[in-house]
Amino acid sequence: MQPLPRFIVCDSDVQEQKKKTDSRSGSHSGLAMNSDGEASSLQMPLPQMTVQGILAGEALQSPGPAPLSVADAVSNTDFYIGVGLAISSCFFIGSSFIIKKKALIRLSRYGEVRASAGGFGYLREWIWWAGLLTMGVGEAANFAAYAFAPASLVTPLGALSVIISAVMASRFLNEKLNLLGKIGCFLCILGSTIIVIHSPKEKEVEDLQLLFDMLLDPVFILYVICIIGSTVFVACFIAPRHGHTNVVVYIFLCSGIGSLTVMSCKALGLAIRQTLNNGGNVFLTWMPWFLILVTVTFIAIQMNYLNKALDIFNTSIVTPVYYVMFTTLVIAASAILFKEFTHMRFDDILGDVCGFLIVITAVFLLNAFRDIDISLNDVRGLMRPKMQRVSQFDEEVLVTSNSKERRLSYGSGDVYRKA
Repeated sequence: MQPLPRFIVCDSDVQEQKKKTDSRSGSHSGLAMNSDGEASSLQMPLPQMTVQGILAGEALQSPGPAPLSVADAVSNTDFYIGVGLAISSCFFIGSSFIIKKKALIRLSRYGEVRASAGGFGYLREWIWWAGLLTMGVGEAANFAAYAFAPASLVTPLGALSVIISAVMASRFLNEKLNLLGKIGCFLCILGSTIIVIHSPKEKEVEDLQLLFDMLLDPVFILYVICIIGSTVFVACFIAPRHGHTNVVVYIFLCSGIGSLTVMSCKALGLAIRQTLNNGGNVFLTWMPWFLILVTVTFIAIQMNYLNKALDIFNTSIVTPVYYVMFTTLVIAASAILFKEFTHMRFDDILGDVCGFLIVITAVFLLNAFRDIDISLNDVRGLMRPKMQRVSQFDEEVLVTSNSKERRLSYGSGDVYRKA
């Protein structure tokens, strides 16, 4: 057996110096030098050789930095199942708003007491129950998606329900959303996604007793008291005065209660999972039944105020505002309950602040300018020359900067009138 050449085996610093020496001597083809100063041709460059590789008679590939992705945390099958469930839940949830809105419109034609006036006639309307069932299917699919894909992927995908609801509202409800409203919807999605990406992630809780100890944490109890107290105050004093003019009022009520609903649903789901995994039948204790009672009560309150908001305001406005407030409060409740906010980095804190500022701007655009009739054509008109043809009769109109005239109908003979 012919002995192997004696290669110079060195650490990274010596190898780097060797590369510089070879480069100055004209050796650029990965040649290694033996002890006699003779060049030996290798299949791989010298920095890729290791002691184990030389002794084994083979060269190892250099360990480059492996790219990190969401699929590294879960298997490919689970990953695509989670993505499919999350996207399908967006279609169900987004369409449920339209179905329930159609039911409320039908009730108003029948002369029933509207939901905004305290009526519950929608409970006798099968279309409303179809919308509720659709939302239930969507929420179930969204809940199941968290078991297959990371929360940092599933939650931002919920923004698709805003787009689906807006498109279906313009198609089936003939609702119009001006240009500023569309920009507000986009900013809602952008800001909420930034908040979710930079928000603290939940810790995995496998034991119901451990979760019960977390629920008794003083900070979380203070959050629950603040949410319940603020919702009672808004429902008793603010909603009767401003509920019919400000979309945030009813949306805040259902979002605040909804954040507590999510926490109770997580606890109830943990109880079911622990029972199925032979962790003992926890339903023999009082806690799961209390969670069921709390969940049903909170869902009923949440749906009541959501129906009032849908009965008064356009779906294209209710959906993004509800998504923003609900997502924000759920993140806050989850961060307080699971104590993940203590591990946030500076870039995450900065991302959360930027996300909140974007959300505030989006909500302002959706509410402050929702009654203004402005479109993309109006914006284009501002960039046209002042002297232009504006009517079908080829009339030339000079628009001066200090004019007090107001446009009535673009493209007709009667174009302007004095304000």
